[in-house]
Amino acid sequence: MKIQCKGIANKSAKGEILDVYFPCIEYGEKRISSELQISNNLNQELIEINWNEEDLGKPIENVEGAYLKLQLLSNKFVLPNSININGLFSNIPNVVWTNQGPISIEEIDKKLHESKLNNNDLHIKSVDKFPCLTDYIVPRKVRIADASRVRLGAYLSEGTTIMHEGFVNFNAGTLGSAMIEGRISAGVVVGNNSDIGGGASTMGTLSGGNDTKIFIGENCLLGANSGIGISLGNNCTVEAGLYLTSGTKVTIFDNDVSKIIKAVELSGKPNILYYRDSTNGKVIAAENNKISDLNKELHSND
Repeated sequence: MKIQCKGIANKSAKGEILDVYFPCIEYGEKRISSELQISNNLNQELIEINWNEEDLGKPIENVEGAYLKLQLLSNKFVLPNSININGLFSNIPNVVWTNQGPISIEEIDKKLHESKLNNNDLHIKSVDKFPCLTDYIVPRKVRIADASRVRLGAYLSEGTTIMHEGFVNFNAGTLGSAMIEGRISAGVVVGNNSDIGGGASTMGTLSGGNDTKIFIGENCLLGANSGIGISLGNNCTVEAGLYLTSGTKVTIFDNDVSKIIKAVELSGKPNILYYRDSTNGKVIAAENNKISDLNKELHSND
């Protein structure tokens, strides 16, 4: 399979590439194609990349490759965790993201000074390695209440609604309609018809030495301010305020006989309700008899 791409790179005064926008991508039979014109601006450069499927499995070696892989994810050509993104952080620069585009950290003081002396028309949005998704791609049939909280490299399926406190990192996202009022960390994927409640959290793979990829199945609910460090199978619910790490001691019942196990032993299993017994503080895993169901009117997003 051939992957042919054309994009525009923004460069610093020293010629260092700050970012690359790819409006033209042919990925096998799939394609996006927008008009691509480059001006005589010395701070821009036309980028062409020709890959095959094997290149998706190779570590990232430069800025161009990093931005292409992020945009392959956000254009939904590839699924999260399906391509090699090793080398991502070491190959993309920390950039000042502004209303006038990316600016090198070495040049921002001068630009800011000039703006203050003249029109005050320079506004800094963030200082980060990653830009926000919507500066490059606006996914169809998706609502994002605060675009600054969704990074480029997020994978958002149709019917996804991200409320103001919702956050989606790169190489993570939704595989169907979903309500996101909490945090989807890097590497985490959320199944169709699932709800991440306000302030809810999912453990990602960027810190703490956690190499396990967490997934949330279909028809799941993370209650407000809950969190998980294990995967959830289909039809699972986590009570509001309950945080399940892999080592959390969980009580289960088998023929009315209780047994205590670690939560990791239930990772990925379906039809479980996790809650804390308010009388003794024990975390209980019981059969989930109530299936989460999203309001379809809220997620049509036409």
